Amino acid sequence: MESYTVYILECSDESYYTGVTNDIDRRMYEHSSGQNKESYTHSRRPVRLVFSYHFHDIDDAIAIEKQIKGWTRKKKQAIINNNWDALPELSRCLNETSHKNKEKRLSNLVGGLPELLSSDTPDGETGPG
Repeated sequence: MESYTVYILECSDESYYTGVTNDIDRRMYEHSSGQNKESYTHSRRPVRLVFSYHFHDIDDAIAIEKQIKGWTRKKKQAIINNNWDALPELSRCLNETSHKNKEKRLSNLVGGLPELLSSDTPDGETGPG
């Protein structure tokens, strides 16, 4: 049965390269020898294999390769260090505008409401409009 490997290389500039292959030994030789001058790793040699995972289905391997390529450096480091439990936390969206932060935004808005209502309003008015 054919086997496919998703792998991550650490390059000499400390960047990561993620790929998929059906022959990891051949692929490591190709990266290390610099056979393809157009490749990402050519000018970043030497490279070091820091992660690999084997699949029997090429579609699964390609899907995981694409997913990992989109990850942050911290998420890649988590799987390199076999710290799979860190992935959910590293996947959390921390943007203020995220729907998951809606309650926080509302509470900040409501918390500042008394100040908004009491500042710079003419006598007898309680706020805008």
